[in-house]
Amino acid sequence: MSRSEDLWNRRTVLKAGGLLAAGALATTAGAEAVHAATAAPDWAALDRALKGALFRPGQTGYAASHQLFNPRFDSVQPAGVVRAGSVEDVRQAILFAKKNKLVCVPKGGGHSYVGASTIANGLMVDVGPLRGLTYASNAIQIGAGARLYDVHAYLDKFARSLPTGTCPTVGIAGLALGGGMGIHTRTYGLTSDRVLSLQVVTADGVVRTASPTQNADLYWALRGGGGGNLGIVTSFRLATIGAGKLGFFRLTWPESKAAAVVKGWQRFAREAPSTSWANLHITGTSTGALSIHVVGVSTTGSATAAAAQLESFIGARGTTRSISVKTHMQAVTYLGGGTTSPRQGWLAGSDVLRGPMDAATINGLLGAVKAAARAKVAASAILDPLGGQAAKQPPGGSAWPWRSALGVIQWYSGLPAHPTTAQLRAAQGFVTNGHHAVTKFSAGGYINYLEAGRSNPSYYGGSLTRLHAIKQKYDPTNFFHAPYTFA
Repeated sequence: MSRSEDLWNRRTVLKAGGLLAAGALATTAGAEAVHAATAAPDWAALDRALKGALFRPGQTGYAASHQLFNPRFDSVQPAGVVRAGSVEDVRQAILFAKKNKLVCVPKGGGHSYVGASTIANGLMVDVGPLRGLTYASNAIQIGAGARLYDVHAYLDKFARSLPTGTCPTVGIAGLALGGGMGIHTRTYGLTSDRVLSLQVVTADGVVRTASPTQNADLYWALRGGGGGNLGIVTSFRLATIGAGKLGFFRLTWPESKAAAVVKGWQRFAREAPSTSWANLHITGTSTGALSIHVVGVSTTGSATAAAAQLESFIGARGTTRSISVKTHMQAVTYLGGGTTSPRQGWLAGSDVLRGPMDAATINGLLGAVKAAARAKVAASAILDPLGGQAAKQPPGGSAWPWRSALGVIQWYSGLPAHPTTAQLRAAQGFVTNGHHAVTKFSAGGYINYLEAGRSNPSYYGGSLTRLHAIKQKYDPTNFFHAPYTFA
């Protein structure tokens, strides 16, 4: 799989702030004056209470314990990392952080675009070890630490699957809590739409079930409201789908057809049957030109008709064309670039398209990618379609706010593991220029593609008011707070 094909696999969750002063009131025996004192957290007591492991700065294993998928955040140093060995460990970690006034963030797969799964001087709660999988009666119980490849490989034994993203090392938790887009989005909806129930530890240390009949408001909020806002989810129960054969097509066009391809893809996103899906990659090359290709899928098992329909909307056959049929696991490994994925650096953002862009906006989008390429900045605009089943509210409703949207643009710039300030600035310039180019048609951003400096409300759309009310109910003291959480 080429580098440009792999770019769209980055999916991800929510960032954090710092350590709050841990103040305690102490009284001297017999004295009436109250003196402020700072009580150091009793880390040893937390360690003794855990089934899993606690890692502290300077200890063997600490450096690896707080790493995220993006090496750019390796310098962020949590005061402690809890590798949860049980749900009780998650509960103990929350109560410890609350007692000691530590900012607490959950880590699942660690793919968050803004490094939201780590926190300087706070407490990271890594649910990675909670990755158990159990299948029965067309439903799967998934531990919050499970990775997507492992989930698909397990379900394949039962000829079942789930609509998910594609990157094999992305965690189920962040994906499902923020929505979860992928090749099945139009046929079966988002990952979050398949969630039947969740187990979550809230800010008061209570283990709750969220479902249509238990804590239904929390169930609504956790399906698309993003991770790290309302509690730490420890497991999910999801309704599965059949793991049938899939038809694939890959088409390319020259740069001269770029505007026509975008226009035709938009029509495809609106008019193609829900069994058809195709995402569009516009990538800057080292020569300053644009590379244009589409990867498409048909859940009917044959992609011939879907490819032909897209080409008819564009008004030109692909310069190169490949059409194939893949089994469930062949599709998983093809789309994910293998069974795992190495750590890599990047900076990215998103725009949710409220509807088809006009010609001037399309030219602006293409211009943003091309300008970056000419400046030797790695740049791609990756367009994922919505519509179909994703346009329909699932049973119980959900907080995911973009049901009527056409699709999502991902602005992606690959970076070295430890980029320079100039490299970061250049990548951010590309993402910012992309936003400006499509602002007329942007409804907001996708919560799993969080960006530093972007307005938090832009990710929640019309769901924000209700989310605020639910936050007040389950986290009235705003314990789960960080730069990217809603308060």
